Amino acid sequence: MADPGKMEEGLAHEENMEKKGDKLVEQQQQLQEQQQPLVKQKTKRVATLDAFRGLTIVLMILVDDAGGSYARIDHSPWNGCTLADFVMPFFLFIVGVAIALALKKILNIKDAIKKICLRTLKLLFWGVLLQGGYSHAPNDLVYGVDMKLIRWCGILQRIALVYFIVAVIETLTTKRRPTVLEPGYSSIFTAYRWQWLGGFVAFVIYMTTTYSLYVPDWSFAVSTDSETTQYTVKCGMRGHLGPACNAVGYVDREVWGINHLYMYPVWQRLKACTHSSPSSGQIREDAPSWCRAPFEPEGLLSSILAILSGTIGIHYGHVLIHFKGHSERLKQWVSMALGLLIVAIILHFTDAIPINKQLYSFSYVCFTAGAAGIVFSAFYILIDVWGWRTPFLFLEWIGMNAMLIYVLGAQGILPAFVNGWYYKSTNNTLVSNII
Repeated sequence: MADPGKMEEGLAHEENMEKKGDKLVEQQQQLQEQQQPLVKQKTKRVATLDAFRGLTIVLMILVDDAGGSYARIDHSPWNGCTLADFVMPFFLFIVGVAIALALKKILNIKDAIKKICLRTLKLLFWGVLLQGGYSHAPNDLVYGVDMKLIRWCGILQRIALVYFIVAVIETLTTKRRPTVLEPGYSSIFTAYRWQWLGGFVAFVIYMTTTYSLYVPDWSFAVSTDSETTQYTVKCGMRGHLGPACNAVGYVDREVWGINHLYMYPVWQRLKACTHSSPSSGQIREDAPSWCRAPFEPEGLLSSILAILSGTIGIHYGHVLIHFKGHSERLKQWVSMALGLLIVAIILHFTDAIPINKQLYSFSYVCFTAGAAGIVFSAFYILIDVWGWRTPFLFLEWIGMNAMLIYVLGAQGILPAFVNGWYYKSTNNTLVSNII
């Protein structure tokens, strides 16, 4: 007959071996998870965000194609905000939301930083290639740019800068993130204080430079087939927010060089510059000299404040992650959006800081971010709360393929491809024959 004591010892030994085996399996699983690259698993897409991105792409194509015919939807010549002026900050807001969702779980910080740097370089490359002057699409079937005149700034370059700064801050502060928020409306702001600190630093740099930097007189030349005319703009002031002597333009002239700026600024549609205002037209003979000057709407200083648009966007993403109820999310989103709109309206109508897309003024950041928050919340109600996803599937598809649609549609690559098929003469295209 077996000894009961020995049997108990045997069973205890087996249980210990099973526990050790389970611990070993858990350790192996944890090791495998740590060794996995940052984002090997596909993140679940958010339909609301894709639809909003799709709408922004559609708006961009609309204002690019129809803005010349309908001046009221084209970019505001200076102060004010039209339909076209919402496109860029909407993109940056969406970038911020997407960063929060994509970097929700970071397994390896070094891999994450490498991925961010690579994506930033890709955006910079495509930005310079598409908007630097290399492509002459859709009207001319030629390629190439004079390096003395290449445009270094542009839409994708600004997105690249904002993405890089906001994503790096999000990645480097990953260990400081809370798993559970403390009670209270402001807890999410304190939990992500480093992100807000980054936005505040951008705000301080922009405001300090804009209002304290001395802008001297400056000159530029306009060349035609027959002659070159030299113009001088008289400045010698600080804190000016008009077209001629603002610090935003001065920084770009000093950093990039005046030949590398956008040659057809929207201020040429001002009454001071053309009798056709607010539409485009021939520059008046008695127009101020600055009407003929280049200006970079996606310049360096204005792009620094654009970081704040991405910061507000990432806050909306954090709300989406931490708050699970529809009402809680909407309360956070709508209250902040309304607050931003109120601040912007007060600043604009008191003439403290006018809403201005070209300068990317603080009131413009607040106004467009508030509008983005309202539109995002509306899409969320329609798609996620009420379940009306089907009507927005087309916008969703565009949003999921945003870069492709942007390159083909907004940058004229698809029209250039179509125009490239002609018979005997470039004026005799297949499309013209069909039509």
